[in-house]
Amino acid sequence: QVQLVESGGGLVQFGGSLRLSCAASGNIESIYYMAWYRQPPGKQRELVAREADDGTVNYGDSVKGRFTVSRDNAKNTVYLQMSSLKPEDTAVYYCNLLVVVAGLTYSYWGQGTQVTVSS
Repeated sequence: QVQLVESGGGLVQFGGSLRLSCAASGNIESIYYMAWYRQPPGKQRELVAREADDGTVNYGDSVKGRFTVSRDNAKNTVYLQMSSLKPEDTAVYYCNLLVVVAGLTYSYWGQGTQVTVSS
């Protein structure tokens, strides 16, 4: 069993910064990728950033140049540094990991953390 615990969300003003964390625990043998998604009110979930085990990083177009994803492999933790925040960044943010447990591949989601950007 793998558990993901997210932290770092909250209320921030336009132009401010926040850092989200997602710590994974359990019998993880390896991690293929660690990612962040978000779901704005009334909209579909969308990719924010994803970092693969080979170091390849992908960002959603709307966050390029403002958000940075990073990972601490020793702690099985992924971070999302968000800067120059805009009201349209308001959403529930979810971490997502693709991991190997007992030789099988699983996708796990965090519980979500609310980020609200005021104008």
